[in-house]
Amino acid sequence: MLFSSVDEFVKAPRRAVTVFGMAGVGKTRLSNMLRANHWFHYSADYRIGTRYMGEFIVDNFKREAMKVPFLAQLLRTDSIYISSNITFDNLDPLSTYLGTPGNVDHGGLPLAEYQRRQEQHRVAEIAALCDVPYFIDRAKDLYGYDDFIADTGGSLIEVVDPSDPEDPVIKTLAAHTALIFIRGTGKDATELVRRFKKSPKPMYYRPEFLVEKWAEYKLINGILNDDDVDPAGFGAWGFEALLHDRLPRYEALADNFGYVVEASDLATARDGDEFVDLIAAAIEKRMR
Repeated sequence: MLFSSVDEFVKAPRRAVTVFGMAGVGKTRLSNMLRANHWFHYSADYRIGTRYMGEFIVDNFKREAMKVPFLAQLLRTDSIYISSNITFDNLDPLSTYLGTPGNVDHGGLPLAEYQRRQEQHRVAEIAALCDVPYFIDRAKDLYGYDDFIADTGGSLIEVVDPSDPEDPVIKTLAAHTALIFIRGTGKDATELVRRFKKSPKPMYYRPEFLVEKWAEYKLINGILNDDDVDPAGFGAWGFEALLHDRLPRYEALADNFGYVVEASDLATARDGDEFVDLIAAAIEKRMR
């Protein structure tokens, strides 16, 4: 959704935007702020972790509980109930399920199992993103929201072709929302890596990229067997590699179909009006 004038967006009776960029760059903080300003907040990660991967997550909890005889007996007799308490701000159940490949004795997953769960996430993410038009209508019909923000995961760029207008996800999002790239700086990237090491988030790798980086990590560290890979070490190293790989593709998606808002400018926005002003400036800049 590209605009022929700034007023076409600013004065529209209803507005819908999709924000994208690396995990941790400020998308969810923005969405929480807008929710307090009567914008409907659609979290793609929440939709993934509830609608599309909820059963996988809970079954994984149950699988672990069944290893404890006391809990196994209670589960078999329906005496206890296990569920996921995933929220917009707490994606730990999804992160835990996706896991990290590596030594199982150190909390890792066998590579083949990790790849299986990655494929589940790919399918779920595409479905969650294609649900955006339905939720735009639902937000208006049920709750009376005129303004809508789709808060996407950092892996949106992994499930689209940023140069293809016929890509089903891009075609859906661009037809119903303005695509907004929240662009960070090199300093932001360093901080994102530090924060990831402290609190990992769910990560999705393109299959070929995962295989390439898995082999590279083992080579760099002189590791021969998959079972000897430190999952925490690969997780942090892989996140940094993924960060640098994604940035030019985020730029391409914005260049072809959307607008750019700097993360540093976004951090100063205090309400919905100031966010609209930032988008207006981005539209004007693109028109020039």
